[in-house]
Amino acid sequence: MRLVVIPARGGSKRIPRKNVKLFCGQPMIGWSIHAALESGCFDRVIVSTDDEEISAVAREAGADVPFRRPAELSDDHTGTNPVIAHAVAWQTANGAAPSEVCCLYATAPFIRPEDLARGLSILRDSGTDYAFSVTSYAYPIQRALRISPAGRVEMFQPEHFATRSQDLEEAWHDAGQFYWGKAAAWLSQKSLFGPDSAAVILPQHRVQDIDTPDDWLRAELMFAALRVHDTLKEGDGGAEEASAQAACGSDTVRP
Repeated sequence: MRLVVIPARGGSKRIPRKNVKLFCGQPMIGWSIHAALESGCFDRVIVSTDDEEISAVAREAGADVPFRRPAELSDDHTGTNPVIAHAVAWQTANGAAPSEVCCLYATAPFIRPEDLARGLSILRDSGTDYAFSVTSYAYPIQRALRISPAGRVEMFQPEHFATRSQDLEEAWHDAGQFYWGKAAAWLSQKSLFGPDSAAVILPQHRVQDIDTPDDWLRAELMFAALRVHDTLKEGDGGAEEASAQAACGSDTVRP
């Protein structure tokens, strides 16, 4: 079977209750749950949480919450791998053992069902243990700057001061949305970042970390802009409807 696990603990500090905070018309976690359900990729959609309110919101959105995540896996220092490994072990002990498992973050409102389907295809075609979402850096990392305690500037790699941007190798980073993996890899808590992982490339305009209030505002603005773009592209009502969509009050157009 194919399983998706959405980790969503209740103790967010920088944006309190961010997993159930309303984002453009529905609780944040609802966007991830709906994308998972719409993708048709999964036999079961599980939310792993330690929080009763998150459990209720997740169930209302259509996900299963068959267990309460243990306290030792719910603190600020617990990584993703042990949380997914716990869910895979639970599913194996309480039903059909999964073969392919996707970790989908609760704060990924830009995720699309087709992204998840493409990730599964890449996992299978590549023969790797993992396939996860990445995007490119907006600026060449070889020309990054550091600022000293005295406020002075210097390059990390000064040898590239005169190198043209188009002559530098493109660099990529984790998009922080989803991670497909073989169940055995999750259970062994094998590292995601290595040669046994394949990239699922996403465009920069659909990637945004949401860790601070500033991130949240930027994400809502990006989300609204994409709704306007998609509405105009589809021609469903023209500019007037697109303007209404920009208010983030309707759920009729996905980003």
